[in-house]
Amino acid sequence: MNDDHCTRCGACCAAFRVDFHQSELASTTPGGVPDALAVAVTANLVRMRGTDAAAARCIALEGQIGERVRCTLYASRPSPCRDFAPYAALGIGEDACDRARSRHGLPPL
Repeated sequence: MNDDHCTRCGACCAAFRVDFHQSELASTTPGGVPDALAVAVTANLVRMRGTDAAAARCIALEGQIGERVRCTLYASRPSPCRDFAPYAALGIGEDACDRARSRHGLPPL
């Protein structure tokens, strides 16, 4: 991953629930999200561990928000993470990104 806003920020990983279809789990799709990092929500929907806690923080996030972070499963992250803030690496934010940053005292992109 390049040294961009996302690798320094990580606010989204500690602000929102991350729900995705169970077909993205490693037990179903080679290279998928490790099953141990998700919890079942419904028969077909799973959630990244830690993202529905009162102080949400994805179990795969390492580092200090706003300073330097990394996703420990970046290559196999679920689709909501891949699809979130597609232009953040260019310094272009969006409403959800700015809301997450605000929750951690960071200015909008």
